[in-house]
Amino acid sequence: MFVTLRRFGPVALIPAAWITAGAATVGFLRTDGMLIAHLVMVGFITFFLVTGWRRMADGALRAWRAVLVVGLGLTLTGVAGFIGPVSGPTLRGVSLVGWMVVPAAGLAHTARELPGAAVVYAGGAAMALLGAAVFVWTLASAGQPLVWPSVGLVAAGHTVGIVDAARR
Repeated sequence: MFVTLRRFGPVALIPAAWITAGAATVGFLRTDGMLIAHLVMVGFITFFLVTGWRRMADGALRAWRAVLVVGLGLTLTGVAGFIGPVSGPTLRGVSLVGWMVVPAAGLAHTARELPGAAVVYAGGAAMALLGAAVFVWTLASAGQPLVWPSVGLVAAGHTVGIVDAARR
């Protein structure tokens, strides 16, 4: 069961996380729910790190182990954005944008490691980085006009990579 969850769980969790992030950005979700979501993410990331640490020691998976380690720090930064002495939207934004960009680096590395799937992974990295850039721009814009398209690009970029990885 753990192997199946570790292999296929991210295929569902990644798009769900980005839908949730988009909904929170446009005000559909309350901050207490987002704090709970961050705490759940800490649990999932820790689970994937603990159960897959040895398996992620070489090749493309080594980069993804680094993504998870950095991502755990980003998620804890997001938690601190909800509670603690320096809580606020800046820490939550660092967490969110960090989670857009760091997996893109993992996708780019995987494109180099797996030449037969380079188009999938490089394309996913490009979509995620474009989505991150549009997201940062739209946060500075009146009315946040492109939250959903930017989050959609990030979600699609991250998801194509994990779907390819799960099927391999």
